Amino acid sequence: MKNLYFMTILLCIAGNLFAHSTIKIKVLERTSQQPVVGAVVQLMGENNSTTTDQNGSFEFKGLAAGKYTIKISLIGYHTKTDTISIEDNQNISKTLYMDESTVNMSEITVTSSQDLGLNTLSAIDFKLRPHLTTQDLLRLIPGLFIAQHAGGGKAEQIFLRGFDVDHGTDVAISVDNMPVNMVSHAHGQGYADLHFVIHETVEKMNFAKGPYDAKVGNLNTAGSVQFQTKNYLPQNFVKTEFGSYNTYRGVTMVNLLNKTDTSDKRHNAYVAAEYFYSSSFFQKPQDFNRVNLFGKYAGQLNSTTNVTFSLSNFSSRWDASGQVPDRAVSSGLISRYGAIDPSEGGNTSRFNANLGLTKKLDNDAVIQSNVYYVKYKFNLYSNFTFFNGDTVNGDGIFQYDDRHVFGYNGSYAKEYELGSVKLKSTAGVGLRDDQVGLIGLARQKNRTESGDIKKGDLHETNFSAYLDETISFSPKLSLNLGVRFDNFHFAYRNQMTDTADDKRTRSRSIVNPKLNLRYNPASNLQFYMSAGSGFHSNDSRVAVLSQGIILARAISGDVGTNVRIAKRLFVNAALWAMDLESELVYVGDEGVFEPSGKTRRIGVDVSARLQVFDWMFLDGDVNVAQPRFLNEPEGANYVPLAPPVTSIAGINVKAKNGITGSLRYRFLGDRPAIEDNSIIAKGYFVTDAVLSYNHKSKYQIGMMIENLFDEKWKEAQFATESRLKGEAEAVNEIHFTPGTPFNLRGNFTIMF
Repeated sequence: MKNLYFMTILLCIAGNLFAHSTIKIKVLERTSQQPVVGAVVQLMGENNSTTTDQNGSFEFKGLAAGKYTIKISLIGYHTKTDTISIEDNQNISKTLYMDESTVNMSEITVTSSQDLGLNTLSAIDFKLRPHLTTQDLLRLIPGLFIAQHAGGGKAEQIFLRGFDVDHGTDVAISVDNMPVNMVSHAHGQGYADLHFVIHETVEKMNFAKGPYDAKVGNLNTAGSVQFQTKNYLPQNFVKTEFGSYNTYRGVTMVNLLNKTDTSDKRHNAYVAAEYFYSSSFFQKPQDFNRVNLFGKYAGQLNSTTNVTFSLSNFSSRWDASGQVPDRAVSSGLISRYGAIDPSEGGNTSRFNANLGLTKKLDNDAVIQSNVYYVKYKFNLYSNFTFFNGDTVNGDGIFQYDDRHVFGYNGSYAKEYELGSVKLKSTAGVGLRDDQVGLIGLARQKNRTESGDIKKGDLHETNFSAYLDETISFSPKLSLNLGVRFDNFHFAYRNQMTDTADDKRTRSRSIVNPKLNLRYNPASNLQFYMSAGSGFHSNDSRVAVLSQGIILARAISGDVGTNVRIAKRLFVNAALWAMDLESELVYVGDEGVFEPSGKTRRIGVDVSARLQVFDWMFLDGDVNVAQPRFLNEPEGANYVPLAPPVTSIAGINVKAKNGITGSLRYRFLGDRPAIEDNSIIAKGYFVTDAVLSYNHKSKYQIGMMIENLFDEKWKEAQFATESRLKGEAEAVNEIHFTPGTPFNLRGNFTIMF
């Protein structure tokens, strides 16, 4: 009996050693014929799983002869099963098609090979929650808050994980692998203006909290966001919007190819155009107008090669009322919607060209490359301190930035097996080159410049390389290890003092390791641990002129869980901590370098998604953080404007009869405005509502109400020392931009 037992084991081992059969499958969405990316694929009964790649492909190698059942699942699609019989030394290739469906929480599949938590939340929220503006795309991220404080035209101020990110210093944002953030920007490091994106063109988004992805480099400390635009337009449409405060918007998207259901879906092209105008709710009309143009081609050159190419152009201009001091409103000098200096405002533009290529090689490795070019211009007129420095002409400033950005991202990924262990190896390189011909800060009064404070040209180059290895020991346990190298070369010429050939330079490099461990003890439960470091670079002008820290490292760790309960409830929870080496940043509003010391943030994030009925969903996010300076005494170690508590929750309805709706709140708690917490930036609780009806995909009518209960709230707040006309001394207090009052907007869409 014992001999028979050992013989059976040997036969099983021998069978595995000589099993050379392979199943290769490509998964496409049935209507669009586009690849289904990121679907979970299970070989039922074999303790074997994987995910579809960028081409929608997957494969199982080393299979013995027999009959296999494959299960493919992804949020927003009907689960697909297929049974395949295979013989010895047989390679089977076929194409399977998935059909889109309404969101069903039972489609969530837990495997250790995927970043389940945040990507699952992303997929659910993107399909269920309305996103009627570009800003709403950022609001889909659990725990991320935004604030607008310059007439609608500036990039939003961002808050995430106990960070006042300013306009993007600690969140790396990209669209189709092209960076949004502007390094060494005239108004702030990492300035990320998303207004060049027409939100209807966005197909999906992925986000991550913390610096644990080797593919993401500079500015990835608090988190990162990646948007991907559509490769295929299922329907043409024309949309009109109109609302309170003389707000108007028109957008159209038209398919240039594949005008019928029988068209060849291997080649797709469409164009989109948007115009937006609003005088806004301020006493001084903001006259914010924006024009966006976007065109994209996506083609399958052959069975293994896909290419995309897009062009876009964006321009906007606006007037602004700026941040107003509490005392000016409480004294009756102005209303909360008034202005001290009515000359604030600006204009900006951005042109983008982006070429992407994905190719699967004969050895089943995948090469991805994209090349991009950006032409960017920015002008901003502001006055934050009024008459504090110049009691006659005022303290108005003018910031300007004119640049070209060239870049390349490339990667090589290969999956292979060592016995029962699966490995996925990825190597990547990147190059970003910012050539800023003119950047500076000047005095201004009524938008007439009266003298430069700083003026120069700079050149910043970032070369990067990374290695990323995912080891799947089983469908229950995987380990991801990564390391990233970044090298920066900074060059700056001060045009006010330096000669044409006198350019100051400096170079710095940084290496950041990453680790992600995932364990699934059950089919509905995952535990994970992430650890690693990331960084944000400082302004080039700081790099060449200062002896301070140039590449500020953040060391971070997360411990969390993802759990699906009774197929209807999904919960993600994490305990995290992060030490940041320095929050040294260039303060563009004042034209000075403001160093700050080491900080530590400890926090808890909890997100839940519940499918009450097939057509009704509840969601909620609660985020708690304790940001503190490490080298300051207790009571004087608060991090200004870093939010300790944020929460978002709502109810979403998506009925089969075409009715969709959402009722949501946003809560941001009180936060310190200065280090000793003696000045408080007050929190807010605001409720928004959306309702729409889609009639058989022929037309849609809808409405959105922002600030349903007309709360008086402050959107952006800063502790600023300022002096009003006639005041003997400056006063340090809260200056704020008022939040939107009750705001009703309607829309009508015709689809054809």
